[in-house]
Amino acid sequence: MNTIIDTNFNFPGQKDLYKGKVREVYTLEDDRLLMVATDRLSAFDVVMPKGIPFKGQILNQIATKMMRDTEDIVPNWLIATPDPNVAIGHRCDPFKVEMVIRGYMSGHAAREYKAGKRLLCGVEMPEGMRENDAFPAPIITPATKAEMGDHDEDISREDILAKGIVSESDYRVLEQYTKKLFERGTQIAKERGLILVDTKYEFGKTADGTIVLIDEIHTPDSSRYFYADGYQERQQKGEPQKQLSKEFVRQWLIEHGFQGLEGQSVPVMSDAYIQSVSERYIELYENITGEAFAKADVENIEARIENNVLAYLNQ
Repeated sequence: MNTIIDTNFNFPGQKDLYKGKVREVYTLEDDRLLMVATDRLSAFDVVMPKGIPFKGQILNQIATKMMRDTEDIVPNWLIATPDPNVAIGHRCDPFKVEMVIRGYMSGHAAREYKAGKRLLCGVEMPEGMRENDAFPAPIITPATKAEMGDHDEDISREDILAKGIVSESDYRVLEQYTKKLFERGTQIAKERGLILVDTKYEFGKTADGTIVLIDEIHTPDSSRYFYADGYQERQQKGEPQKQLSKEFVRQWLIEHGFQGLEGQSVPVMSDAYIQSVSERYIELYENITGEAFAKADVENIEARIENNVLAYLNQ
């Protein structure tokens, strides 16, 4: 199955190219960015050697839908999506923090809790919680943005302000937007029979100083979902929750001796496993959006993207 792992386009008016973990960002004239969602898979801040068929399309289309579904409460960077793997929007100066918000004690929070920690990013986690229990109220646990290959690091609100990473007035806006988006995301998930467990949001400032939502939103790469049906019963029995996120990839990697730590090698993913991951991502798409997934033409993904983008730019 064809995948798109790397791009090197030369679009009209192109000024710069930045390659992130899974996205490639082209700076165009007129303060616009063109973002290509590749099929690269990142886990524990390490990019896996093989791509996942349709992953980029899935992430881009979920993010686009969720941007449209939240633009009435928080402004965002998006202008258009001329191709299933491409989004074009306003160029922003990104804040160097990810706004992570958690409604439930899962994933990284659960691992820290099991290690005996009760303070996460300066926020207290109550005693007596079990993995996947709901917090009394959602907690914001920011992380510093890492360059490709580096680990994002937990950071407290106090440290963000003390180090001048974000001004206090801007940070208050980020907190307010994060809570509003999580509330809307929780509502959308509930309508799909899902629980939005935790997620991250990224923000930037446009040329006129407006704070906007950027990057992806409510995708399985940036968020964790549970199936609502049976959640309570599973908690009472101490059983694992049915998840919709890429946590299943992380768990597979942990079982195969990899957590992104020094000296560890990425285990080999067979073609059959890669195909199963692709199928899980399609399942995630259909459950999160409530729509059937339409596979884009992947015979020549680069040519398709180039043709669609040029047609849009030449309008």
